[in-house]
Amino acid sequence: MKALFGTDGIRGEAGRFPLDAATVNTIGFSLARHLAETIKEPTIVIGRDTRESGEWLEQALTDGATRAGVKCLSAGVITTPGVAYLTRKLHAHAGVVISASHNPYQDNGIKIFAPSGQKIDDALERQIESDVKQGLNLSAAPKHVDLNPTLRNDYLHFLTDEIARDLSLQGLTIVVDCANGASTEFAPRLFENLGARVIAINAKPDGRNINLNSGSLHIESLMEAVAREKADLGVAFDGDADRSLFVDEKDGFVDGDATLWVLANYLRAHGRLKDETVVATVMSNVGLEIALRAAGIRLVRTDVGDKYVLDELMRLGASLGGEQSGHIILPELSLAGDGMITALCVLRALRETGKTLTQATAGFQQYPQILVNVRVREKVPFAQLPGVQAEVKNVEERLSQKGRLLLRYSGTEPLARVMIEGESQLEIEGYAGRIADAIKREIGA
Repeated sequence: MKALFGTDGIRGEAGRFPLDAATVNTIGFSLARHLAETIKEPTIVIGRDTRESGEWLEQALTDGATRAGVKCLSAGVITTPGVAYLTRKLHAHAGVVISASHNPYQDNGIKIFAPSGQKIDDALERQIESDVKQGLNLSAAPKHVDLNPTLRNDYLHFLTDEIARDLSLQGLTIVVDCANGASTEFAPRLFENLGARVIAINAKPDGRNINLNSGSLHIESLMEAVAREKADLGVAFDGDADRSLFVDEKDGFVDGDATLWVLANYLRAHGRLKDETVVATVMSNVGLEIALRAAGIRLVRTDVGDKYVLDELMRLGASLGGEQSGHIILPELSLAGDGMITALCVLRALRETGKTLTQATAGFQQYPQILVNVRVREKVPFAQLPGVQAEVKNVEERLSQKGRLLLRYSGTEPLARVMIEGESQLEIEGYAGRIADAIKREIGA
């Protein structure tokens, strides 16, 4: 059986394996059973986003978990980082989110958090996968689980009273794109509670419109709304609100790299950027690396995935990391990426410095990028391809400190990916073409 867990939990089409009711029931039972092996009367906190499949998937999971004797607390519709927070606050033994994040409504997923708010370790994931493969006899009857609406209020109070303490947004106009997802019940209230004039868009979930032409994957509607409302800025969340992207007062797009630049400067000015280090992935633009280097800040790169960013943050003891997609992690505040915490931190930086978002992102320049895919017949290590290595060496010498070359194979397709960033779009297109041709000559399909 193929591994169920990826870097962001289990993901797939709702109703099909492994997100059919029977399998999800087994997953719930397996998680609860393994918790009960070492913990007396364990507790699980469960939440979901706004997909139409969320309710029955949550029911299937809780049926399995309660059969194993675990107490389940349902927060209903809530953000992924909201569940991570509640798991920590309530000293629960696990937190489960039914969500497929930025995917369309037909998909869903299962994310499981440890008591720390981090995702569960690989060993427990493998145990659950083994149980699913073997099949389990779920003979005990499930127990009823009540929705506890106060849990959502606990999370909102945490954001307002702890993260946003002493922050006033009086006089600001903010457009909030909720992606018809889990942030709909939280983000507009949060910013209004802090004094902002809020225009909420894509805030009428119907079970099927989550992420539909909205949110952080479709920033165009937010840009149009910011321009129309003459707003000070806009923020877009994805379906489960673990990421956020921004639009400045000039309708310009501010991605996760630019957000890292703003927050790195703010934290450093307050003596809170540990070891002058920021963690990002291999996909972050070289412009971020160059801007940080010029400011005396080190950029450490990881593989793609917030799991790897968090692992490196914990290993280094660093205080800021994230992805270009807007998934930002500030470990002192939360070990889960939280789009609303990110937005509050950006807003605090703007209010304390008196800058607009455009001014705060000054000094960061997004470099041109080219990505070329080459179909290959076999995935030979690039170091074993002399012609490719010769072209790579030549390009790297030409790019010097003003660009970046990333050469890797796709994890799911027979493709070699050539990604180059540099000062000139025309030049990097030429460089990418030469490397792609060399790959075709040696291992092209």
